[in-house]
Amino acid sequence: MNLPESTKPVVWGAIGGAVVAIIIGFAWGGWVTGSTARNMQAAGAETAIVQAFTPLCVAKAERQPEKIALLKEESRYQRDNFVVDAGWVDNVSEKYRSDVADSCADTIVEGMK
Repeated sequence: MNLPESTKPVVWGAIGGAVVAIIIGFAWGGWVTGSTARNMQAAGAETAIVQAFTPLCVAKAERQPEKIALLKEESRYQRDNFVVDAGWVDNVSEKYRSDVADSCADTIVEGMK
């Protein structure tokens, strides 16, 4: 392709400007790829589910004060299993149950301090 000498700087300037815009957009402009956006959406949905179901779990636990005392005796790493076994997160999908149970246990134990 033979372009007149006067148009070559314009073409190269446009190409360079596009490359710079892409670099700035992804590095500092907050642009993300489609897969990153899907991952961010999934993480946000999981956070919303945990935040929505944690108070329900705590309310169920408050109806069983004898188990709350036992929960505090459990190790930090076994508390979510205790909450699941107690049935306080039975209404939560299996996919999110462990995360909700962990959040619920933390909320209950922190509330007891």
